[in-house]
Amino acid sequence: MMADGSQMRTVDFVPGLATERAFRDALGCFATGVTLVTIESDEGPMGFAANSFAAVSLDPALVLWSPAKSSRRFVHYIAASHYAIHVLPEDARDLLVRFGREGPGFDGLDFSRNADGVPLLEQAVARFECRKHATHDGGDHAIIVGEVLQATYREGAALVFCQGQYGGFSPMG
Repeated sequence: MMADGSQMRTVDFVPGLATERAFRDALGCFATGVTLVTIESDEGPMGFAANSFAAVSLDPALVLWSPAKSSRRFVHYIAASHYAIHVLPEDARDLLVRFGREGPGFDGLDFSRNADGVPLLEQAVARFECRKHATHDGGDHAIIVGEVLQATYREGAALVFCQGQYGGFSPMG
């Protein structure tokens, strides 16, 4: 029951094609960080915004992310042997627009490259430079597991995505 005496709405469903929106809404209740995955491709440097990022293992150091197979850049990401996952800071929403479907990407952006030629952004609050370890089928996504070869982090609040909105995180207490 809510403070005003009304009942909270609960949606109960079986996931499937007819309930895809409800499933997306349920998944959206889980707050995630926002990352930008960068690669060097035969078409030049590319960036892909992803909130499907997770730690897998400490020994060896493994992380995963999951690009959508429907993405026009999917073939480049699945082929890349090396990539960098940048955890975006709270004030970097402009990078999401820049690397969105019609954004300019790396055009006019200041960046460096690591020894493997992967484009690196300094704005990240954390960065994981990876070599592809394994790829798995994940339905309409691929699951790409990377071995972390180099990691960097700094102080700062990370950008968060929850229930279709971007925001920040405020610790309790």
